[in-house]
Amino acid sequence: MPLPKAELHLHIEGTLEPELAFALAGRNGVALPYETAGDLSKAYEFEDLQSFLDLYYELMAVLRTERDFEDLADAYLARAAAQGVRHAEIFFDPQAHIARGVPLGTVVEGLWRALGESEARHGISTQLIMCFLRDESAESALETLEAAKPYLDRIVGVGLDSAEVGHPPVKFREVYEAAAALGLRRVAHAGEEGPPEYITEALDVLGAERIDHGLRCMEDPELVERLVRDQVPLTLCPFSNVRLRTVDTLADHPLPAMLDAGLLCTVNSDDPAYFGGYAGDNFDGVRDTLGLTEDRLRLLARNSFTASFLNHDEARRARYLAEVDAYEF
Repeated sequence: MPLPKAELHLHIEGTLEPELAFALAGRNGVALPYETAGDLSKAYEFEDLQSFLDLYYELMAVLRTERDFEDLADAYLARAAAQGVRHAEIFFDPQAHIARGVPLGTVVEGLWRALGESEARHGISTQLIMCFLRDESAESALETLEAAKPYLDRIVGVGLDSAEVGHPPVKFREVYEAAAALGLRRVAHAGEEGPPEYITEALDVLGAERIDHGLRCMEDPELVERLVRDQVPLTLCPFSNVRLRTVDTLADHPLPAMLDAGLLCTVNSDDPAYFGGYAGDNFDGVRDTLGLTEDRLRLLARNSFTASFLNHDEARRARYLAEVDAYEF
C-alpha cells in the first residue's frame, strides 16, 4: 500500500495517455499525425514548456463528448488510486475546449460523471479547479468565469496556467477579484519559468492561496521568508521540472533545500502522461534520487492534506492525516 497523499497540481488534460488518445481519436473520427501509440509516445519529449504545450493542445482535439472527458478522468483516478492518492484537486482548461467548439457544460458534466463516482469507485475525494490560460486575454478569462456560473456548485476554485513568461499575474487582477467575490478559492502558477516577482504578484494582486510550482522563490531570500512565515503552500512537480528543463536533472532539484528552509512543499505530477509519472512515481523519484528520509516523505504527504481545500470537511482532512501518521514504510 503506497503512502497516502493528496494531489494538488494535476491538469486532467495532461493525463491523456497515448493509448487513450488513439482510442478517443478512433471513436470521434479524429486523424492524429502519428501511426501508432508508440509513435506518439516518442513525441512526448520536450525541449521546453512551449514545445510541450504545442503537443498538449494538439492532442486535445480527441476530446469531444461528455463520455470522452469521463473516460479521461476515470483513467486518471484509477492510476492515482493505485499510487496512494486519497484526495485530488484537479485542474481543467475550459478555454482550450471552448475554442475548439466544445461547450463548457460538456467538459464539466463529463468530468463530473467520473468525479461524482470517484469516492465509491476509487476511494478518492475530488475537487475541480478551473484554470485560465495566461496567454489568452484577460477579457477571455472574464467571459469564461461568466460562462462557468451555472456550474459553480462543482467548481471549487480558479487557477492560472499555460505559458508563463511575458504574462504576469497582474494581467488577471479583475477576473481573480470577480472569482473571490463568488467565493472561489484561488491558486496560480508562478515561479516555474517566470521570475520570483511573479510569485509575489500572484500573492499580492491575485490573492493566491497556493502557488503552483514556485521553485524560483529560492532566488529571493525575502520571498522565502515570507512564504515560510505565512505557510503558503507550493505545489512542486519534480518530474515536470526535469522534462521541461526547469532543472537539469532530478538530482539538481531544490526540494531538499526548500524543505530545509521550512517551506510548505507538496509533490505532484502536473501532466503525468507527458512527464513520465504519476504522484506516487514522483514521490518514489525524489526519495530515490534526493535521498529523502521516511520522515521527510511523511512530511510531504502531511503537507499535501494540510494544503488542500478541505476546509469544508475538517473531519475528512483529519482522517487523511491520521492515515499518513499511521503509515508504516
